[in-house]
Amino acid sequence: MFKRLPGDEPHRIVSTTPDTAVVFKPAVVQTPAIITLIIFTARFVAALVRLIWRHPIALAVAAVPGALCFAYGWRVALLLITPVLAGLLAWAVLDRPTFARWVGWRLMAFARWFWIYRRHWQPVMTVSGLARRIRGREYVPRLVKVTCDSWADRVTVRMLDGQAVKEWTDKIENLSHGFGSESCRVSVAKAGRLVLTFPRRDPLATPIPALPVSDMPTVGPVEVGKQEDGSAWLLRVHGTHVLVAGATGAGKGSIIWSAVRGLLPAMRAGLVEVWALDPKLMELSYGKALFGGRYAADPADCADLLDEAVSVMQKRAARFAGAQRSHMPTLDHPFVLVVVDEVAFLTAYQSDKQLRQRISAALATLTTQGRGRLRRPGGSSGPAQGGHEHPQPLPGQDRPSARRVGAGGHGSRRRGERSRRAGRPDLSSS
Repeated sequence: MFKRLPGDEPHRIVSTTPDTAVVFKPAVVQTPAIITLIIFTARFVAALVRLIWRHPIALAVAAVPGALCFAYGWRVALLLITPVLAGLLAWAVLDRPTFARWVGWRLMAFARWFWIYRRHWQPVMTVSGLARRIRGREYVPRLVKVTCDSWADRVTVRMLDGQAVKEWTDKIENLSHGFGSESCRVSVAKAGRLVLTFPRRDPLATPIPALPVSDMPTVGPVEVGKQEDGSAWLLRVHGTHVLVAGATGAGKGSIIWSAVRGLLPAMRAGLVEVWALDPKLMELSYGKALFGGRYAADPADCADLLDEAVSVMQKRAARFAGAQRSHMPTLDHPFVLVVVDEVAFLTAYQSDKQLRQRISAALATLTTQGRGRLRRPGGSSGPAQGGHEHPQPLPGQDRPSARRVGAGGHGSRRRGERSRRAGRPDLSSS
């Protein structure tokens, strides 16, 4: 019934009964105990060195009191530690930002690394499908380090060899719920390493009030709101094109007016002119007095104003050709900011074909040869900002990036989170 097996195979056969499959015992290599001890000792020392290197403050907080108690007793340790604790408390009260940067966030990072991420790492990786089992051995992505700030935890991960970033972006819901966060962001640190961002709070949950207007006239980046991490959102309008898009009620107008409001000192100084196109008659009409007659609502008037902007741009280009590349605003040649509200109505939905062609040609000329336009498309969803050669309504979703929305309407950030999960590109940098 069985053929003769060559070599060393016959002595490995466990069962040869007709109703039982042939099972071969794997070859076992006996490792000397001393080598095993050396390997485990080396791993322990390496892990201890990494722990001390990444969390020196947390380990010092735990180790120094213990060492003092062991060497001198708890009374002496208490006498020595009390002044240090009083000094740290005074530091935290007098200069909270530096205390948080050097001590507070490091202690929090160690606590969350130990209690949340390290403790749940293997189960979350296995259940989400990011771990792999090959030939009976489980391979798990390595948790490299955890850092914290006032907004979120940032977890650095070393991927398994052969893994793609898309495998992680497809599992952001598993990761966020597995580690107790409402959302998760995936970014590439370098080849083979990712940074997982888990927000702990949402600074944009409550709409922010209007920001104070600076007394210094400038055309530099204008602060129009707050970013998702609580830092200032600086919108660059000079020397670039900006597209603001969003669903109805998302707060597109607040971004436009925040930018105009931030330029008020430069407008008073005569360094900035704002030309406004408002075919809807509902958004920019409140600022007619600010625009100095450069306001148009009728489509024909909008076409005339755009043609005038093209003429000014071309005359200025001829004036500075070969002498100056970057524009510096002056009283004779101020920075002209063209604000177009409901650009889709003028280009895509305009019934007059000749007007539509004039407006499209003027916008195309301004976007390819000039800089300094702020546009808001109509009938679109998907808040974003960036340059587009042909202003057309954007198809799609609520928002490419939650990172940059700070002046939007109530609920815009929550609605926009869906587009982040869908992997839309980030058009927020200008």
